[in-house]
Amino acid sequence: MNTSTLEVEARPKTNAQRISGSEAVLRCLLEEGVDTIFGYPGGAIMPIYDELYKYVEQLNHILVRHEQGASHAAQGYARVNGKTGVCFATSGPGATNLITGIADAQIDSTPMVAITGQVASHLLGTDAFQETDVVGISMPVTKWNYQVTKAEEIPYAIARAFYIANSGRPGPVLIDITKDAQFEEFDFEYEKCTKIRSYHPYPVIEMSKIDEAAALINQAKKPLLLAGHGVLISQAQSELLALVEKADIPVASTLLGLSAVPNKHPQYVGMLGMHGNYGPNVKTNECDLLIAIGMRFDDRVTGDLKTYAKQAKVIHVEIDPAEVDKNVKTDVAIVCDAKAALIALNKKIKDNSHSEWLEEFKACDVVEYEKVGEADLFSQSEDIKMAEVIRAISDKSKGEAVLVTDVGQHQMVASRYYDFADTRCNVTSGGLGTMGFALPAAMGAKIGRPDKQVIAVIGDGGFQMTIQELGTIFQSNIGVKVLILNNNFLGMVRQWQELFFDSRYSFTELTNPDFQMITKGYGIPCNKVTDRKELGVALDVFLEHDGPYLLEVCVEKEGNVFPMIPTGASVSEIKLEA
Repeated sequence: MNTSTLEVEARPKTNAQRISGSEAVLRCLLEEGVDTIFGYPGGAIMPIYDELYKYVEQLNHILVRHEQGASHAAQGYARVNGKTGVCFATSGPGATNLITGIADAQIDSTPMVAITGQVASHLLGTDAFQETDVVGISMPVTKWNYQVTKAEEIPYAIARAFYIANSGRPGPVLIDITKDAQFEEFDFEYEKCTKIRSYHPYPVIEMSKIDEAAALINQAKKPLLLAGHGVLISQAQSELLALVEKADIPVASTLLGLSAVPNKHPQYVGMLGMHGNYGPNVKTNECDLLIAIGMRFDDRVTGDLKTYAKQAKVIHVEIDPAEVDKNVKTDVAIVCDAKAALIALNKKIKDNSHSEWLEEFKACDVVEYEKVGEADLFSQSEDIKMAEVIRAISDKSKGEAVLVTDVGQHQMVASRYYDFADTRCNVTSGGLGTMGFALPAAMGAKIGRPDKQVIAVIGDGGFQMTIQELGTIFQSNIGVKVLILNNNFLGMVRQWQELFFDSRYSFTELTNPDFQMITKGYGIPCNKVTDRKELGVALDVFLEHDGPYLLEVCVEKEGNVFPMIPTGASVSEIKLEA
């Protein structure tokens, strides 16, 4: 979309009220159903914050400790409830601090509207104090952005922002508002945006493609379905289950597709990818039909593209046409919303049975358990394993908690050993792989789903990247449970150094501070476990505590995560041990 221009159409004024641009921003947010804002004030956005003082009963503002925390919290909020997350920041460094979270939201298709203050319009381009071209900086990582220089542009810009952010393939939008536009008064009225010329977020289904796909599915002897994040975004979980149950198709999940299908569903065969399960990775190169729904065939799923599923016909259901045939060439491309495609497909799918094919996945599970799972879950060493901590939490929470993971070994272990029983319960940084994501994202997730237990699983390295958000949790009394799996290493980087760089541990060992002392300084209850005998009781206290709680578990220092597909290797070459 063109991010440089925005024509404000002349419309007759009816029941218009004369208000400031700052108040208009807040009134627009209320019109869009916004209830929570994550932000940090500063000079260029101060007029909006001054007006926000009057709206504290209608808008819940969460004061973060760093603007990156605001953007990740907005992501966590959006991921668990499907609403658009909102964050505020001032100009210059405040705005640039949002960029990592905006980029993360873009690649993981998360609806978010970021509103930044900017220097007065007459100062634009003069290198004024805290002036940064955030529109230019954010252009590659936003779905759309726009700079407002006149108050009258605010309603139309914000209406368009919310429509773009949460339609089609969702993503982040940034609106940059000059300080004079915030002060300026105008006749306010609001009209929600329902369409934009040249923007078609929901492609029309080609029924001929549905017919072709249904024929392939009905004829297949060894079909495999890959469920991605798009299934959750389109809320197509029940339609997906109807398909796999009727046609008896094994279904695997991408990292972001976790919790679209309950882990214990008989058709569910595990997670794909570099540290995914043995069966779905190996069987990708043995199936005769690959059905990909709401996923983009990224490199962590495919491994070596030259050897990826070359024996199979490929059906790709994807709302973003740019993702079709980008990495994997398809035989049938259905470019539309996943839910719409599944509804249409289910009318044409025949009852089928693939029991022998499903048994092959179960055989793979046995191999993986014998080579990896048993040692991970029932270790004979004195050191606590990450896997046993995650499985214990899974059992104690009955798989119903929202699990928010950071990036690294703990992320892969949590994804492998937490048995998701409820949907929209997996929140992680997938495409960008942002360390520091989990703590602020968990804050947003808890506010977005206050009825759910929200557990942040974080490594000792990533924790220190956004550790200051403990202050936000304390001040706002956000009932997040924070689990630190501490191995005093940047664990995933260390694993690669061990396996591919002759164990040269170049700057990956951490000398950590006293996390207990820091947490207590923020007024948050905490505990530390170093002995396996203490783990069960400590986890019970952790999960049952009313309010925020931090549990640090000291785990095996040089443990590795397997299975593993080495970079550039085929998915068939997945390794179960070093």
